[in-house]
Amino acid sequence: MLGEIDRTPLTRIKPLLDCATAFQKIAQDCVAKVRLHHSSACAGDAEAVHQIRVAITWLRAAVSFFAPVAGDAEWRRLKKEIAWLNASLGAARDSDVVMEYAGRERYRAWAQRTIGSDLDANQARDHRRMVGCLRSLRFHDLVEAMSGWIAGGRWLRRWERKPRRKAKPLKAYCERELNRWRRRLIRKGRRLKTLNASDCHRLRIKAKRFRYMLEALTGIVPVFERDQLRHVHRPVKRLQRTLGDLRDLKRFARSGRSAAVERGGKRRPPGYRRQRRKLRGAAMSAYRDLKDAGAC
Repeated sequence: MLGEIDRTPLTRIKPLLDCATAFQKIAQDCVAKVRLHHSSACAGDAEAVHQIRVAITWLRAAVSFFAPVAGDAEWRRLKKEIAWLNASLGAARDSDVVMEYAGRERYRAWAQRTIGSDLDANQARDHRRMVGCLRSLRFHDLVEAMSGWIAGGRWLRRWERKPRRKAKPLKAYCERELNRWRRRLIRKGRRLKTLNASDCHRLRIKAKRFRYMLEALTGIVPVFERDQLRHVHRPVKRLQRTLGDLRDLKRFARSGRSAAVERGGKRRPPGYRRQRRKLRGAAMSAYRDLKDAGAC
């Protein structure tokens, strides 16, 4: 998978917080990361594109995690606009991944025979569309709308009217939700060995969001000590990454399938089945470790 998460904390706060303040700080950090990497993404930097996608996913994870606090009608509208943006970012990122695979020594000859110049053309097309989105008024309005909603949306006014005695302490709330997310992830991954591609994708998204909330709650919002959740963070990170690598490998193989049929070549890249089995086994190992890791 391309890139690592940019861990530079743009905001950091003391641990004595309520749920609304914790969500707000995480969300503000996400929007700040989008702004930070915008220019580089427009210039075609694949890592910057990756970091914007990470920030968006982190924001969506935070809204889901703090749903009793953050959910409102405005978020439902923003979510549709975010899906529009994410579609173009995702297409550009997928093209970058295919190009990266095609440049590897073991796949280079197969990619040149089966896909050839289509790779460059597809990548250029997807990046043009993405840059058009990033430079559009619609994108600018979306970022401003997210900032305004985070700073003073209805969700916040509703929270401020709520009697403080009814508010669940932040750490207790986070422990409960993290363990609920972990149990859900374990339940969804029980048949990992036989899950189809769409179910694996959904499992990967759940693992990714769980991982990001673990990192947010020990980084931007230091509710827990960093080492306190390491026993859970390590296996879920491995699970998410391995499922991501498996998805990228399948996408790369699909990119050359139709061309290979037309040109009479091999439909799949060399060593595809062996690599797929290896990644599936690594994912199952990470899943077992997460299952055995215990509660958060």
